[in-house]
Amino acid sequence: MYRQTWLEVNLDDIADNVRKIRAICGKRIIAVLKADAYGSGDIQVCRTVLEAGAEMIAVSSSDEGLMLRNEGCQAEIMILGMAQTDDIPLLIENNIAAAAYSLKWAKDAAAKGCRGLKVQMKVDTGMNRIGFRDNAELKEALDILLEAGAVPTGIFTHFACADTSREMTDRQYLKFAEAVRYLDYPFEWIHCDNSDATVYFKDPLTNACRLGISLYGISTFQKDLKYPLAFYTRIGMVKHVGAGETIGYGATYTASEDELIATVPVGYADGFIRKNQGRKVYADGVYAEVVGRVCMDQAMIRLPEYRPEDTVVEIFGPHIPLEQMAADLETIPYEIICLVSPRVTRVYVKNGIKAAEYNERIHKSMK
Repeated sequence: MYRQTWLEVNLDDIADNVRKIRAICGKRIIAVLKADAYGSGDIQVCRTVLEAGAEMIAVSSSDEGLMLRNEGCQAEIMILGMAQTDDIPLLIENNIAAAAYSLKWAKDAAAKGCRGLKVQMKVDTGMNRIGFRDNAELKEALDILLEAGAVPTGIFTHFACADTSREMTDRQYLKFAEAVRYLDYPFEWIHCDNSDATVYFKDPLTNACRLGISLYGISTFQKDLKYPLAFYTRIGMVKHVGAGETIGYGATYTASEDELIATVPVGYADGFIRKNQGRKVYADGVYAEVVGRVCMDQAMIRLPEYRPEDTVVEIFGPHIPLEQMAADLETIPYEIICLVSPRVTRVYVKNGIKAAEYNERIHKSMK
């Protein structure tokens, strides 16, 4: 690691979360590893969740599926989002299932040739993002795809308010169940539960659940999951700043007295956005406020008592919960971890020890 800023990913904790939720839901597990496994490293997390019992990997797009195949993933892969019909030959070649989400998509797929393409039918039950809203169109699309030689392997929907509204979740499920009955087709995969619904929503129809953010310990209802992610940097310099001196771009912070200011090598280009100014980080037993504007590559923190250079500074982790950081920044945990940029080295813990470190940009440049 050439820069003292890293994201620690505890693969043991991710595996424990998969096993725990699998035991709760009693269904097949689809691990959602969109956006490089929420910024944690897709192939590293992929291997872990498969070893822990997941049976399928879900991604957002064709390129994410192809990346996993190129990295050696042999598991079932499905695309949750909109795959272009021009990608169909690659999807067939690489055994990646596409979401059929509109009648136009199904017609285009048939016209371009989709024999052997695995598809999962996407039903829109109230999210109003993508998917079939009309059961007659859904049936027409299925028939078109079957006639063209596609292989329908699943049907799914997505809950909009699983964390906040049981009433809406129930309403969406009833629409989904109606669509499944209307098609009367022997799908191998039938799924509607996202992370929150997985731990409380019980139904007799579906046979799989999708785990996304709960892989990382975030759940509205299941509070005993483990938190496998922590974002760290180290103090690079400590200085005394006198009363009246200013800190950083725009001189937005003025020391009110003699203060200890430490500089850490993390900035908004790493995902530590400028809105973190005024928040606190954790440095060996003390909380230190971020003072002055966060720079692209560095930030300054005010130490309440001296800490030497090379001291580890926690941005989120055991002492600063990810949910708390998200609340402070008026966003959600998903966004916080997805913002951690590829230039930040990922350090992987497995079997209780540091097993590997990976930096995508260095790895590719040194091949």
